[in-house]
Amino acid sequence: MQEIRMQGTKEKTFYQRIFKLVLPIVIQNLLSAAVGSADVVMLNYVGQSSISAVSLASQYTNLLFMIFYGIGTGAGMLCAQYYGKGDLRAIQAVEGISLRFSVGSSLVFSGMTLLIPEWMMRIFTNDGELIAIGASYLRFLSVCYLCWGISEVYLSVLRSMGRVVISTTLNVLAFSLNIFLNAVCIFGLFGAPRLEAAGVAIATSASRMVQLLGCFAVSFFSKDVKLDLRYMFVRSKALFSDFVRLSLPALGNDLSWALAFSMYSVILGHLGSDAVAANSFVTVVRNFGTVLCFGMANAGSILLGNIIGENKMGEAKGGAKKVMKLTVIAGAIGGGLILVSMPFVLKHAALSRQAMHYLKYMMLINVYYVMGVAVNTTLIAGIFRAGGDSRFGFICDVIDMWCYAVPLGLLAAFVLKLPVMWVYFLLCTDEFVKWPWVLGHYKSGKWLHNITRENLFSE
Repeated sequence: MQEIRMQGTKEKTFYQRIFKLVLPIVIQNLLSAAVGSADVVMLNYVGQSSISAVSLASQYTNLLFMIFYGIGTGAGMLCAQYYGKGDLRAIQAVEGISLRFSVGSSLVFSGMTLLIPEWMMRIFTNDGELIAIGASYLRFLSVCYLCWGISEVYLSVLRSMGRVVISTTLNVLAFSLNIFLNAVCIFGLFGAPRLEAAGVAIATSASRMVQLLGCFAVSFFSKDVKLDLRYMFVRSKALFSDFVRLSLPALGNDLSWALAFSMYSVILGHLGSDAVAANSFVTVVRNFGTVLCFGMANAGSILLGNIIGENKMGEAKGGAKKVMKLTVIAGAIGGGLILVSMPFVLKHAALSRQAMHYLKYMMLINVYYVMGVAVNTTLIAGIFRAGGDSRFGFICDVIDMWCYAVPLGLLAAFVLKLPVMWVYFLLCTDEFVKWPWVLGHYKSGKWLHNITRENLFSE
Protein backbone atom coordinates (compact mmCIF):
# COMPACT_ATOMS: atom_id res chain seq x y z
CA MET A 1 0.00 0.00 0.00
CA GLN A 2 2.82 2.38 0.90
CA GLU A 3 4.54 1.65 -2.46
CA ILE A 4 1.31 2.47 -4.34
CA ARG A 5 1.00 5.75 -2.46
CA MET A 6 4.61 6.65 -3.23
CA GLN A 7 4.02 5.88 -6.90
CA GLY A 8 0.91 8.06 -6.90
CA THR A 9 2.84 10.89 -5.25
CA LYS A 10 5.59 10.62 -7.88
CA GLU A 11 3.05 10.78 -10.71
CA LYS A 12 1.35 13.78 -9.12
CA THR A 13 4.73 15.51 -8.67
CA PHE A 14 5.68 14.81 -12.31
CA TYR A 15 2.43 16.24 -13.66
CA GLN A 16 2.77 19.28 -11.40
CA ARG A 17 6.32 19.89 -12.63
CA ILE A 18 5.44 19.49 -16.28
CA PHE A 19 2.37 21.73 -16.12
CA LYS A 20 4.45 24.34 -14.30
CA LEU A 21 6.72 24.33 -17.36
CA VAL A 22 4.00 23.92 -20.00
CA LEU A 23 1.87 26.92 -19.02
CA PRO A 24 4.53 29.65 -19.56
CA ILE A 25 5.73 27.95 -22.77
CA VAL A 26 2.17 27.79 -24.13
CA ILE A 27 1.64 31.48 -23.31
CA GLN A 28 4.89 32.28 -25.13
CA ASN A 29 3.88 30.16 -28.15
CA LEU A 30 0.42 31.72 -28.20
CA LEU A 31 1.92 35.19 -28.32
CA SER A 32 4.34 34.10 -31.04
CA ALA A 33 1.38 32.81 -33.05
CA ALA A 34 -0.48 36.04 -32.26
CA VAL A 35 2.33 38.07 -33.86
CA GLY A 36 2.04 36.04 -37.04
CA SER A 37 -1.72 36.36 -36.89
CA ALA A 38 -1.48 40.12 -36.38
CA ASP A 39 0.77 40.41 -39.43
CA VAL A 40 -1.75 38.59 -41.62
CA VAL A 41 -4.84 40.30 -40.14
CA MET A 42 -3.40 43.81 -40.49
CA LEU A 43 -2.00 43.17 -43.96
CA ASN A 44 -5.43 41.81 -44.86
CA TYR A 45 -6.52 45.48 -44.91
CA VAL A 46 -3.57 46.45 -47.12
CA GLY A 47 -4.05 43.86 -49.84
CA GLN A 48 -3.66 40.22 -50.86
CA SER A 49 -0.31 40.94 -52.55
CA SER A 50 1.19 42.17 -49.27
CA ILE A 51 -0.01 39.06 -47.46
CA SER A 52 1.46 36.78 -50.11
CA ALA A 53 4.79 38.65 -50.33
CA VAL A 54 5.36 38.73 -46.56
CA SER A 55 4.35 35.07 -46.31
CA LEU A 56 6.97 34.08 -48.88
CA ALA A 57 9.70 36.38 -47.50
CA SER A 58 9.03 35.05 -44.00
CA GLN A 59 10.28 31.65 -45.11
CA TYR A 60 13.80 33.01 -44.56
CA THR A 61 12.93 34.09 -41.05
CA ASN A 62 11.46 30.64 -40.44
CA LEU A 63 14.67 29.09 -41.76
CA LEU A 64 16.83 31.23 -39.46
CA PHE A 65 14.51 30.39 -36.56
CA MET A 66 15.13 26.71 -37.26
CA ILE A 67 18.90 27.33 -37.20
CA PHE A 68 18.57 29.07 -33.84
CA TYR A 69 16.21 26.36 -32.64
CA GLY A 70 18.70 23.67 -33.64
CA ILE A 71 21.55 25.50 -31.89
CA GLY A 72 19.33 26.10 -28.87
CA THR A 73 18.33 22.44 -28.86
CA GLY A 74 21.94 21.32 -28.74
CA ALA A 75 22.54 23.76 -25.89
CA GLY A 76 19.34 22.69 -24.15
CA MET A 77 20.14 18.96 -24.38
CA LEU A 78 23.47 19.49 -22.64
CA CYS A 79 22.41 22.26 -20.24
CA ALA A 80 19.30 20.40 -19.01
CA GLN A 81 21.34 17.35 -18.05
CA TYR A 82 24.24 19.36 -16.58
CA TYR A 83 21.73 21.39 -14.58
CA GLY A 84 20.30 18.15 -13.20
CA LYS A 85 23.87 17.23 -12.33
CA GLY A 86 24.56 20.67 -10.80
CA ASP A 87 27.49 21.68 -13.06
CA LEU A 88 27.03 25.42 -13.78
CA ARG A 89 30.49 25.89 -15.29
CA ALA A 90 29.65 23.39 -18.00
CA ILE A 91 26.43 25.30 -18.73
CA GLN A 92 28.40 28.54 -19.16
CA ALA A 93 30.78 26.85 -21.60
CA VAL A 94 27.89 25.40 -23.62
CA GLU A 95 26.30 28.86 -23.82
CA GLY A 96 29.54 30.26 -25.24
CA ILE A 97 29.80 27.51 -27.86
CA SER A 98 26.18 28.14 -28.90
CA LEU A 99 26.79 31.89 -29.23
CA ARG A 100 29.67 31.29 -31.65
CA PHE A 101 27.35 29.41 -33.99
CA SER A 102 24.31 31.70 -33.63
CA VAL A 103 26.23 34.97 -34.10
CA GLY A 104 27.92 33.57 -37.22
CA SER A 105 24.58 32.48 -38.69
CA SER A 106 23.01 35.87 -37.91
CA LEU A 107 25.76 37.75 -39.73
CA VAL A 108 25.34 35.62 -42.86
CA PHE A 109 21.56 36.14 -43.01
CA SER A 110 21.82 39.86 -42.23
CA GLY A 111 24.29 40.34 -45.07
CA MET A 112 22.15 38.42 -47.57
CA THR A 113 18.87 40.19 -46.75
CA LEU A 114 20.58 43.58 -46.87
CA LEU A 115 22.43 43.05 -50.15
CA ILE A 116 20.47 40.57 -52.31
CA PRO A 117 16.81 40.55 -51.16
CA GLU A 118 15.38 40.60 -54.72
CA TRP A 119 17.36 37.49 -55.64
CA MET A 120 16.14 35.78 -52.47
CA MET A 121 12.51 36.52 -53.37
CA ARG A 122 12.91 35.18 -56.93
CA ILE A 123 13.49 31.71 -55.46
CA PHE A 124 9.87 31.69 -54.28
CA THR A 125 8.02 33.57 -56.99
CA ASN A 126 8.33 35.15 -60.43
CA ASP A 127 5.63 37.77 -59.70
CA GLY A 128 7.27 41.22 -59.98
CA GLU A 129 4.94 42.87 -57.46
CA LEU A 130 5.53 40.19 -54.82
CA ILE A 131 9.30 40.39 -55.38
CA ALA A 132 9.33 44.18 -54.85
CA ILE A 133 7.23 44.05 -51.67
CA GLY A 134 9.12 41.06 -50.25
CA ALA A 135 12.55 42.58 -50.97
CA SER A 136 11.65 45.74 -49.07
CA TYR A 137 10.44 43.61 -46.17
CA LEU A 138 13.66 41.57 -46.07
CA ARG A 139 15.94 44.60 -46.28
CA PHE A 140 14.36 46.24 -43.23
CA LEU A 141 14.32 42.91 -41.35
CA SER A 142 18.09 42.42 -41.69
CA VAL A 143 18.94 44.56 -38.65
CA CYS A 144 17.11 42.30 -36.16
CA TYR A 145 18.91 39.03 -36.89
CA LEU A 146 22.00 39.60 -34.77
CA CYS A 147 19.92 40.65 -31.73
CA TRP A 148 17.71 37.61 -32.19
CA GLY A 149 20.65 35.19 -32.46
CA ILE A 150 22.14 36.33 -29.15
CA SER A 151 18.89 36.47 -27.18
CA GLU A 152 17.62 33.11 -28.49
CA VAL A 153 20.66 31.25 -27.14
CA TYR A 154 20.40 32.85 -23.70
CA LEU A 155 16.67 32.15 -23.46
CA SER A 156 17.28 28.51 -24.48
CA VAL A 157 19.79 28.14 -21.66
CA LEU A 158 17.35 29.67 -19.16
CA ARG A 159 14.57 27.31 -20.30
CA SER A 160 16.83 24.27 -19.95
CA MET A 161 17.35 25.26 -16.30
CA GLY A 162 13.58 25.41 -15.75
CA ARG A 163 13.44 29.23 -15.75
CA VAL A 164 10.68 29.39 -18.30
CA VAL A 165 8.87 32.25 -16.57
CA ILE A 166 11.80 34.61 -17.24
CA SER A 167 12.01 33.44 -20.84
CA THR A 168 8.26 33.84 -21.29
CA THR A 169 8.23 37.32 -19.73
CA LEU A 170 10.89 38.57 -22.15
CA ASN A 171 9.07 37.04 -25.10
CA VAL A 172 5.77 38.55 -23.92
CA LEU A 173 7.49 41.94 -23.86
CA ALA A 174 8.88 41.47 -27.38
CA PHE A 175 5.70 40.05 -28.90
CA SER A 176 3.40 42.65 -27.33
CA LEU A 177 5.64 45.46 -28.55
CA ASN A 178 5.77 43.83 -31.99
CA ILE A 179 1.97 43.77 -32.33
CA PHE A 180 1.67 47.41 -31.21
CA LEU A 181 4.42 48.58 -33.57
CA ASN A 182 2.90 46.53 -36.39
CA ALA A 183 -0.24 48.65 -36.20
CA VAL A 184 1.75 51.89 -35.95
CA CYS A 185 4.09 51.14 -38.86
CA ILE A 186 1.67 49.37 -41.20
CA PHE A 187 -1.10 51.98 -41.01
CA GLY A 188 0.94 55.07 -40.09
CA LEU A 189 -0.68 55.73 -36.70
CA PHE A 190 0.33 58.57 -34.32
CA GLY A 191 1.94 60.54 -37.14
CA ALA A 192 4.23 57.73 -38.29
CA PRO A 193 4.58 57.13 -42.05
CA ARG A 194 2.35 54.42 -43.59
CA LEU A 195 4.86 51.67 -44.48
CA GLU A 196 2.51 48.69 -45.10
CA ALA A 197 4.54 45.44 -45.55
CA ALA A 198 7.89 47.12 -44.71
CA GLY A 199 6.32 48.24 -41.41
CA VAL A 200 6.05 44.60 -40.32
CA ALA A 201 9.82 44.21 -40.65
CA ILE A 202 10.57 47.46 -38.80
CA ALA A 203 8.26 46.44 -35.94
CA THR A 204 9.94 43.04 -35.69
CA SER A 205 13.44 44.56 -35.66
CA ALA A 206 12.57 47.06 -32.94
CA SER A 207 10.95 44.42 -30.72
CA ARG A 208 13.96 42.07 -31.02
CA MET A 209 16.30 44.88 -29.99
CA VAL A 210 14.19 45.53 -26.90
CA GLN A 211 14.16 41.80 -26.11
CA LEU A 212 17.97 41.68 -26.23
CA LEU A 213 18.18 44.64 -23.84
CA GLY A 214 15.82 42.72 -21.54
CA CYS A 215 18.13 39.68 -21.67
CA PHE A 216 21.09 41.83 -20.59
CA ALA A 217 18.97 43.27 -17.75
CA VAL A 218 18.06 39.76 -16.50
CA SER A 219 21.68 38.69 -16.85
CA PHE A 220 22.84 41.64 -14.71
CA PHE A 221 20.83 40.35 -11.74
CA SER A 222 21.52 36.64 -12.34
CA LYS A 223 23.81 34.95 -9.81
CA ASP A 224 24.88 31.99 -11.95
CA VAL A 225 24.54 31.90 -15.74
CA LYS A 226 24.74 35.34 -17.35
CA LEU A 227 24.50 36.62 -20.91
CA ASP A 228 28.23 37.15 -21.18
CA LEU A 229 29.88 37.24 -24.61
CA ARG A 230 33.16 36.28 -22.92
CA TYR A 231 31.72 32.77 -22.56
CA MET A 232 32.42 32.44 -26.31
CA PHE A 233 36.12 32.15 -25.45
CA VAL A 234 35.75 29.45 -22.76
CA ARG A 235 37.44 26.31 -24.09
CA SER A 236 36.49 22.68 -23.45
CA LYS A 237 37.33 20.14 -26.14
CA ALA A 238 35.02 17.55 -24.62
CA LEU A 239 32.02 19.91 -24.45
CA PHE A 240 32.66 21.25 -27.95
CA SER A 241 32.81 17.69 -29.25
CA ASP A 242 29.57 16.80 -27.45
CA PHE A 243 27.86 19.96 -28.67
CA VAL A 244 28.81 19.30 -32.29
CA ARG A 245 27.85 15.62 -32.01
CA LEU A 246 24.44 16.43 -30.52
CA SER A 247 23.67 19.83 -32.02
CA LEU A 248 24.61 19.22 -35.65
CA PRO A 249 22.10 16.38 -36.13
CA ALA A 250 19.45 18.50 -34.34
CA LEU A 251 20.36 21.50 -36.50
CA GLY A 252 20.35 19.33 -39.61
CA ASN A 253 17.00 17.89 -38.57
CA ASP A 254 15.41 21.31 -38.07
CA LEU A 255 16.99 22.75 -41.21
CA SER A 256 15.89 19.86 -43.40
CA TRP A 257 12.39 20.16 -41.95
CA ALA A 258 12.31 23.95 -42.43
CA LEU A 259 13.73 23.77 -45.95
CA ALA A 260 11.18 21.13 -46.87
CA PHE A 261 8.37 23.36 -45.62
CA SER A 262 9.90 26.19 -47.63
CA MET A 263 9.77 23.89 -50.65
CA TYR A 264 6.07 23.37 -49.91
CA SER A 265 5.72 27.16 -50.19
CA VAL A 266 7.76 27.15 -53.42
CA ILE A 267 5.41 24.53 -54.87
CA LEU A 268 2.28 26.41 -53.78
CA GLY A 269 3.84 29.75 -54.80
CA HIS A 270 4.10 28.53 -58.38
CA LEU A 271 0.46 27.40 -58.35
CA GLY A 272 -0.80 30.97 -57.99
CA SER A 273 -1.26 33.79 -55.47
CA ASP A 274 -4.64 32.35 -54.37
CA ALA A 275 -2.93 29.21 -53.09
CA VAL A 276 -0.23 31.29 -51.35
CA ALA A 277 -2.75 33.59 -49.66
CA ALA A 278 -4.90 30.67 -48.45
CA ASN A 279 -1.81 28.88 -47.13
CA SER A 280 -0.78 32.08 -45.28
CA PHE A 281 -4.04 32.09 -43.36
CA VAL A 282 -4.07 28.37 -42.65
CA THR A 283 -0.48 28.50 -41.36
CA VAL A 284 -1.53 31.09 -38.79
CA VAL A 285 -4.50 28.97 -37.69
CA ARG A 286 -2.34 25.83 -37.50
CA ASN A 287 0.20 27.69 -35.37
CA PHE A 288 -2.52 28.36 -32.82
CA GLY A 289 -3.64 24.73 -33.00
CA THR A 290 -0.15 23.41 -32.27
CA VAL A 291 0.92 25.72 -29.41
CA LEU A 292 -0.07 23.19 -26.74
CA CYS A 293 1.65 20.37 -28.66
CA PHE A 294 4.92 22.29 -28.97
CA GLY A 295 4.64 23.40 -25.35
CA MET A 296 4.35 19.77 -24.28
CA ALA A 297 7.38 18.80 -26.37
CA ASN A 298 9.51 21.63 -24.93
CA ALA A 299 8.43 21.02 -21.34
CA GLY A 300 8.94 17.27 -21.67
CA SER A 301 12.44 17.78 -23.06
CA ILE A 302 13.44 20.09 -20.19
CA LEU A 303 11.99 17.94 -17.40
CA LEU A 304 13.19 14.59 -18.78
CA GLY A 305 16.65 16.07 -19.43
CA ASN A 306 16.92 17.20 -15.80
CA ILE A 307 15.81 13.75 -14.58
CA ILE A 308 18.30 11.94 -16.85
CA GLY A 309 21.07 14.29 -15.65
CA GLU A 310 20.29 13.04 -12.14
CA ASN A 311 20.81 9.51 -13.56
CA LYS A 312 17.23 8.40 -12.77
CA MET A 313 16.68 6.32 -15.90
CA GLY A 314 13.62 4.40 -14.68
CA GLU A 315 11.89 7.61 -13.70
CA ALA A 316 12.74 9.11 -17.11
CA LYS A 317 11.10 6.17 -18.95
CA GLY A 318 7.94 6.53 -16.86
CA GLY A 319 7.94 10.28 -17.43
CA ALA A 320 8.18 9.79 -21.20
CA LYS A 321 5.01 7.65 -21.14
CA LYS A 322 3.16 10.39 -19.28
CA VAL A 323 4.35 13.02 -21.74
CA MET A 324 3.07 10.90 -24.65
CA LYS A 325 -0.38 10.58 -23.07
CA LEU A 326 -0.55 14.34 -22.62
CA THR A 327 0.59 14.84 -26.23
CA VAL A 328 -2.28 12.81 -27.69
CA ILE A 329 -4.72 14.92 -25.65
CA ALA A 330 -2.96 18.11 -26.83
CA GLY A 331 -3.21 16.99 -30.47
CA ALA A 332 -6.94 16.33 -30.14
CA ILE A 333 -7.47 19.74 -28.54
CA GLY A 334 -5.43 21.43 -31.30
CA GLY A 335 -7.50 19.79 -34.04
CA GLY A 336 -10.69 20.79 -32.27
CA LEU A 337 -9.55 24.42 -32.05
CA ILE A 338 -8.92 24.55 -35.78
CA LEU A 339 -12.35 23.08 -36.50
CA VAL A 340 -14.10 25.51 -34.14
CA SER A 341 -12.23 28.51 -35.61
CA MET A 342 -13.25 27.75 -39.21
CA PRO A 343 -16.51 29.79 -39.31
CA PHE A 344 -14.77 32.86 -37.85
CA VAL A 345 -11.76 32.66 -40.20
CA LEU A 346 -13.88 32.07 -43.30
CA LYS A 347 -16.13 34.99 -42.38
CA HIS A 348 -13.37 37.56 -41.88
CA ALA A 349 -10.70 36.55 -44.43
CA ALA A 350 -10.70 39.13 -47.24
CA LEU A 351 -9.54 36.80 -50.02
CA SER A 352 -10.66 36.04 -53.53
CA ARG A 353 -13.39 33.44 -54.06
CA GLN A 354 -10.87 30.83 -55.24
CA ALA A 355 -8.56 31.49 -52.29
CA MET A 356 -11.49 31.12 -49.89
CA HIS A 357 -12.29 27.73 -51.44
CA TYR A 358 -8.69 26.61 -50.87
CA LEU A 359 -8.70 27.99 -47.32
CA LYS A 360 -11.79 25.99 -46.32
CA TYR A 361 -10.37 22.63 -47.34
CA MET A 362 -6.84 23.39 -46.15
CA MET A 363 -8.26 24.01 -42.67
CA LEU A 364 -10.20 20.73 -42.75
CA ILE A 365 -7.01 18.85 -43.64
CA ASN A 366 -5.21 20.51 -40.73
CA VAL A 367 -7.86 19.34 -38.25
CA TYR A 368 -6.28 15.87 -38.32
CA TYR A 369 -2.79 16.91 -39.47
CA VAL A 370 -2.17 18.48 -36.06
CA MET A 371 -2.18 15.03 -34.41
CA GLY A 372 0.65 13.87 -36.67
CA VAL A 373 2.62 17.01 -35.85
CA ALA A 374 1.97 16.60 -32.10
CA VAL A 375 3.19 13.01 -31.81
CA ASN A 376 6.27 13.43 -34.01
CA THR A 377 7.32 16.76 -32.48
CA THR A 378 7.04 15.44 -28.92
CA LEU A 379 9.02 12.31 -29.71
CA ILE A 380 11.68 13.67 -32.08
CA ALA A 381 12.18 17.19 -30.69
CA GLY A 382 11.20 16.45 -27.10
CA ILE A 383 11.69 12.95 -25.68
CA PHE A 384 14.48 11.70 -27.96
CA ARG A 385 16.53 14.87 -27.58
CA ALA A 386 16.07 14.85 -23.80
CA GLY A 387 17.83 11.47 -23.89
CA GLY A 388 20.68 12.80 -26.03
CA ASP A 389 19.38 11.24 -29.26
CA SER A 390 19.23 13.81 -32.06
CA ARG A 391 20.59 11.55 -34.81
CA PHE A 392 17.48 9.41 -35.29
CA GLY A 393 15.22 12.41 -35.89
CA PHE A 394 17.66 13.84 -38.43
CA ILE A 395 17.79 10.63 -40.48
CA CYS A 396 14.03 10.10 -40.20
CA ASP A 397 13.05 13.60 -41.30
CA VAL A 398 15.57 13.78 -44.16
CA ILE A 399 14.22 10.55 -45.63
CA ASP A 400 10.57 11.46 -45.01
CA MET A 401 10.70 15.05 -46.28
CA TRP A 402 13.26 14.84 -49.08
CA CYS A 403 12.77 11.30 -50.36
CA TYR A 404 8.99 11.27 -50.00
CA ALA A 405 7.06 14.52 -49.39
CA VAL A 406 8.95 17.06 -51.54
CA PRO A 407 9.36 14.74 -54.58
CA LEU A 408 5.69 13.76 -54.27
CA GLY A 409 4.62 17.42 -54.17
CA LEU A 410 6.77 18.31 -57.19
CA LEU A 411 5.44 15.31 -59.11
CA ALA A 412 1.82 16.11 -58.25
CA ALA A 413 2.11 19.84 -59.06
CA PHE A 414 4.36 20.00 -62.11
CA VAL A 415 4.26 16.56 -63.76
CA LEU A 416 0.80 15.22 -63.05
CA LYS A 417 -0.55 18.81 -62.79
CA LEU A 418 -3.10 17.83 -60.14
CA PRO A 419 -5.50 20.42 -58.68
CA VAL A 420 -4.13 22.62 -55.88
CA MET A 421 -6.04 20.83 -53.13
CA TRP A 422 -4.77 17.40 -54.17
CA VAL A 423 -1.21 18.75 -54.09
CA TYR A 424 -1.77 20.20 -50.62
CA PHE A 425 -3.37 16.97 -49.35
CA LEU A 426 -0.42 14.87 -50.56
CA LEU A 427 2.07 17.26 -48.93
CA CYS A 428 0.20 16.84 -45.64
CA THR A 429 0.75 13.08 -45.53
CA ASP A 430 4.39 13.58 -44.47
CA GLU A 431 3.83 13.37 -40.71
CA PHE A 432 1.89 10.11 -40.80
CA VAL A 433 4.29 8.26 -43.11
CA LYS A 434 7.03 8.29 -40.46
CA TRP A 435 4.85 7.18 -37.52
CA PRO A 436 5.82 3.46 -37.66
CA TRP A 437 9.56 4.24 -37.42
CA VAL A 438 9.23 7.01 -34.82
CA LEU A 439 6.94 5.01 -32.53
CA GLY A 440 9.12 1.92 -32.96
CA HIS A 441 12.24 3.84 -31.90
CA TYR A 442 10.40 5.21 -28.86
CA LYS A 443 9.33 1.74 -27.72
CA SER A 444 12.86 0.36 -28.17
CA GLY A 445 14.27 2.72 -25.50
CA LYS A 446 17.44 3.29 -27.55
CA TRP A 447 17.02 7.06 -27.22
CA LEU A 448 17.79 7.12 -23.47
CA HIS A 449 21.36 8.24 -22.59
CA ASN A 450 23.09 10.24 -19.86
CA ILE A 451 25.38 12.53 -21.87
CA THR A 452 27.12 14.37 -19.00
CA ARG A 453 30.85 13.99 -18.29
CA GLU A 454 33.14 14.25 -15.29
CA ASN A 455 36.25 16.48 -14.92
CA LEU A 456 35.47 18.63 -17.97
CA PHE A 457 37.96 21.38 -17.10
CA SER A 458 40.71 19.35 -15.46
CA GLU A 459 43.09 20.22 -18.33
